[in-house]
Amino acid sequence: MATVSIVMGSKSDLPVMQEASKVLDSFGIDNSLSIMSAHRTPERAADFSKNAVNNGVKVIIAGAGGAAHLAGVMASLTTIPVIGVPIVSSNSIDGWDSLLSTVQMPSGIPVATVATNGAKNAGILAAQILGTSDNEISNKLRKFKSDLADKVVKDDSTL
Repeated sequence: MATVSIVMGSKSDLPVMQEASKVLDSFGIDNSLSIMSAHRTPERAADFSKNAVNNGVKVIIAGAGGAAHLAGVMASLTTIPVIGVPIVSSNSIDGWDSLLSTVQMPSGIPVATVATNGAKNAGILAAQILGTSDNEISNKLRKFKSDLADKVVKDDSTL
């Protein structure tokens, strides 16, 4: 199994969630994409979460739209970090339902939550988590952040 598992509630979430995979690929971090639903395949989601540690997963990124319970289900059944990506979907109320379902977790079940459709930031956050114990990833993150700053300075010089 991959170091970072990216899971989503349905195939319609793929265009958003692929952004996390692209970021992780750019940092050289092994990742995988899977579809599982907290509501339509709850046993599969539970089995995945319960076995994530033994399968070598270090971080889970879980994205879902509507009543977005996938990240919370994952977090309730594992001890590894879970990053939630609320997704604006066809049955969403402008993403508010997804955001609130992901961010409003009960005490004891934390989910780090990024902005709606913020899978790119979820990938960066996963890299930062892994970078706390991996100097190669940490160095790549330093360069990434430096490049971001350089772009701002360059953009400013064109005004």
